Amino acid sequence: MGRVEGKVALVTGAARSQGRSHAVRLAEEGADIIAVDVCHQIDTVPYPLASSEDLAETARMVEKLDRRIVTVEADVREADAMQAAVARGVEQFGRLDIVCANAGIWSVNKTWELTQEQWDDMIGVNLTGVWQTVKAAVPAMLEAGNGGSIIITSSNGGVMGFENLAHYVSAKHAVVGLCRTLCNELGRHNIRVNNIQPTAVNTNMIHHQGVYNLFFPSEENPSKEQFASAFRSLNVLPVPWVEPVDISNAVLWLASDEARYVTGISLPVDAGFLQKIGASE
Repeated sequence: MGRVEGKVALVTGAARSQGRSHAVRLAEEGADIIAVDVCHQIDTVPYPLASSEDLAETARMVEKLDRRIVTVEADVREADAMQAAVARGVEQFGRLDIVCANAGIWSVNKTWELTQEQWDDMIGVNLTGVWQTVKAAVPAMLEAGNGGSIIITSSNGGVMGFENLAHYVSAKHAVVGLCRTLCNELGRHNIRVNNIQPTAVNTNMIHHQGVYNLFFPSEENPSKEQFASAFRSLNVLPVPWVEPVDISNAVLWLASDEARYVTGISLPVDAGFLQKIGASE
């Protein structure tokens, strides 16, 4: 029997990268999936976002595991779209037990040079989108009365500051506060709320020229190998980044009954990044 057998999980940003990995990992352990992704480009994001075809591939991967999946193209910033996505999934599966608020974007600029659009998109997706996801999901969880688990994706940037990422860091700090508040609000309903704080994850969010230039601003076209060497030096463990499945395994644990008394925590999955840098709350 799987560790989340018979449960239903809502995963945002599910078309690719971490979100796809979370959906597949939960399905491997018995969950049915409500997979949400915007599936179109946001102008201020400097790398390609997922497509409808990517979301369809996530569906194929889940179905290959003999689990059910509902896919919805929706923007997490839009209340009506998220409420409709949850309603569709609950209508199909009859319940909602796990919420993985994973959807997120990244861009870079000096704080005083951020455009209004960069700020609004980042706060909209990485903070408001988490709130809209939870706002849409919690009533269905309360009505079902089965308790459950909400897992929010924060970042090492949720506990420390990084140059040129004020909008990202602000959003990731804020979702930690949201997590702590929800923990107190929902505990009496046996709904646990936690957040995960990854270091760099091996996805296209970090593998593009904008990130490489951030680490090597004086070079015209720094390479992936240079970036890997630089980032490896920041971690305690001798790796430059972690894999999506490493975050998914943490999601699975927090979603499962193995973590039935774990709520309100920030869980670093960061190869010792925070220890090496020396950040503390």
